[in-house]
Amino acid sequence: MTLAPVLPIGRVPAETRTTALLAAAQHEVLVMSSLVSSVNHPLGVVRRHDHDNLRRGVRYRVVVPDDARTAPVLGPQLGMLALAGADVRTVVEVPTDSMVIDGEVVVLPAESRPAGRVAMFRLPSLVTTTVELFERVWAGGVPLAAYDLPVSAELGVRERELLSLLSSGSTDEKAAARLGVSVRTVRRMVSDIMNRLGARSRFQAGVKAADRGWLMERTG
Repeated sequence: MTLAPVLPIGRVPAETRTTALLAAAQHEVLVMSSLVSSVNHPLGVVRRHDHDNLRRGVRYRVVVPDDARTAPVLGPQLGMLALAGADVRTVVEVPTDSMVIDGEVVVLPAESRPAGRVAMFRLPSLVTTTVELFERVWAGGVPLAAYDLPVSAELGVRERELLSLLSSGSTDEKAAARLGVSVRTVRRMVSDIMNRLGARSRFQAGVKAADRGWLMERTG
């Protein structure tokens, strides 16, 4: 018995087939994408039909890397997608790029060049395996809401000062006194910074902020 993907598939013209599948989606689209900068890739996060699908009631669940929160192009697009009703979560690392449409079709990167081509399959075993992987990754993701995303990916001077104070050992109370704000404001600022970075703890936020060069050097 021959096992064959049911669209005349294998390697296919990516944009045409992906667009047709999305236009026909009825229930749910699952997306895992590691492509923070390649927003026009067929397995990127945002495509032409996504907002149309959300308006007509198709559910979207999307998993992207934490870095997507501060990506200059993708960050705002994610905010708009979340505002339109998509459920978006971020993780430290996305294990593979994939899309599952209505639990029936899985779209994966094609193994051969050129880059940007995809393969589509209706094999139940492959669909099930891809959905199971998605659910495991989804369970460990940090939810992202539209209001989590800043207009600018960079921090303001006061936010940088706060990060530097906290990284040098200041308590919330001391940092609030130094900045001339309330403790409640400090904690709100910390929560906002963590959301921008997709951090699960203050320590992780500090590490990610340092990696981005967001920590100010303190003098005295």
